[in-house]
Amino acid sequence: MTEAIEIETQRLGLRRLSPRDAGPVTEAVNDPRIYLMLASVAPAQSKVETLAWFATHDTARQNDTGHIFAVVSKETGALAGLISANRQRTDDPFNIGYWMTPPFWGKGYCTEAGTGLVGWLENTRAAAALVSGYFSDNPASGKVLRKLGFLPCGRGPMFSRGRGAPADHIMMARIA
Repeated sequence: MTEAIEIETQRLGLRRLSPRDAGPVTEAVNDPRIYLMLASVAPAQSKVETLAWFATHDTARQNDTGHIFAVVSKETGALAGLISANRQRTDDPFNIGYWMTPPFWGKGYCTEAGTGLVGWLENTRAAAALVSGYFSDNPASGKVLRKLGFLPCGRGPMFSRGRGAPADHIMMARIA
């Protein structure tokens, strides 16, 4: 891991994405087990599209509207997934999004990364309220959010680019 770790947990480092991450990120988001559970990722994303998305990150970070992190294993340096905090305006709560690659499922890595990100947001951004959500056919994501202190606050259809259609979505909120 040559990029600077901004958030560190017991097993993970969270750092900014770099162009060298484009290949592994593109490969991961082209797995239907991942893109079907995301609202904003379409199937068959190209490396060029991934890099174009990366190019938006610096402006979002400078505007304090987006903080996107690669989640990497401290043991191996492997990309475990991504986690982000995004919002439209600086007076909106951050919306937490995440995905992990299958080798990191079921081992507490997503909760660990989420705990690190939430703590960072509270300490550096004075984030007292956060929102997130998950598709109802992904209950593991709901368990992660509950462990992070989120509670259900709404339910309804949300369009998923990965599915090409709306899907039942559960909104969650966390108030510090």
